[in-house]
Amino acid sequence: MQRWGRQQREQRWGRNAVAIALGAVLVASLASACGSSDTSDEVTLLTHDSFALPDNVIADFEKQSGLTLKIAKSGDAGQLASTISLTPGRPKVDAVYGIDNTFASRPVSANALEAYRSPALTGGAQEYSLTGAAKDQLTPVDRGDVCINVDTAWFAQRNIPAPTSVNDLTDPRYSGDTVVMDPATSSPGMGFLLATIAQFPADWQNYWRAMRTNDVSVEAGWDTGYNQQFSGGEGKGPKPIVVSYASSPAANPATKALLDSCFRQVEYIGVLRGAANTEGAKKLVDFMLGEQVQAALPDSMYVYPVRDNTPLPESWAKNAPLPESTVDLSAASIAKNRESWQQQWRTIMGR
Repeated sequence: MQRWGRQQREQRWGRNAVAIALGAVLVASLASACGSSDTSDEVTLLTHDSFALPDNVIADFEKQSGLTLKIAKSGDAGQLASTISLTPGRPKVDAVYGIDNTFASRPVSANALEAYRSPALTGGAQEYSLTGAAKDQLTPVDRGDVCINVDTAWFAQRNIPAPTSVNDLTDPRYSGDTVVMDPATSSPGMGFLLATIAQFPADWQNYWRAMRTNDVSVEAGWDTGYNQQFSGGEGKGPKPIVVSYASSPAANPATKALLDSCFRQVEYIGVLRGAANTEGAKKLVDFMLGEQVQAALPDSMYVYPVRDNTPLPESWAKNAPLPESTVDLSAASIAKNRESWQQQWRTIMGR
């Protein structure tokens, strides 16, 4: 199975302290790797490891804008948020793409971003904008739904009924079958933790105690969890249940997403405060919201575009339907409670 765009970003990072230390190293290295983006004819984008727009799309941006696009890559959403928050007002890049709604409060609180309201923020895209202090500091580009994925072929071969709900994952007949990601190091891991908190607001701690009793496995990142531990992944691992995305079965039709408690994840692009080429960064924001990029996102990064009526690959209607509803937590609630929730989760899971 191929590795897919955005989901490939989930690499094996250490805990938050290690991620922040790595971020400091990256900030220093960007100066030599990318320069300071101090010329007006280039713009530098910091993004996750699997940023994968087609070459012709990038070439069209460069032709239309008159700018050379330079790309620096760094881990996943949490790593990006930590990296740019370390040098507010003194960035070595101009824009950042890939921070999501589970980590958006970090750079906002650090005052690392410059507010910009793109004229291209129309056609439904504006519905995914942040509110409050974060308004216009990050611009929505794409969305995805963090959901449990099941290897239906694995269960069929063993004549075992596959789970149909997240509630089933604590059933002893699925003991040892599930792999999740650490919410401290993985954005899907954080998304699934938030999904359980929204699904079981008064009892989510007991849900995770039951998951631990049922021998759930925890990996640092999506790539390890899906491609190495999941039986439906490229490594044909031992676990037939995994945290992934509602869109994952579009690339892997032998699997199915459980759509009863998905968490809506939105990915953003932002202009960095103090950037050498602020105007170039704004042009890049506008371009990412344009029809060309929005149409390229499903095939290149396996995410849904934020603009309404953007065409999707035919296979998505059958294998990657959007959940009819998603569990929801406000950005303000996530920002206020994220660290506390993570700590409670670590205590419950003995990590």
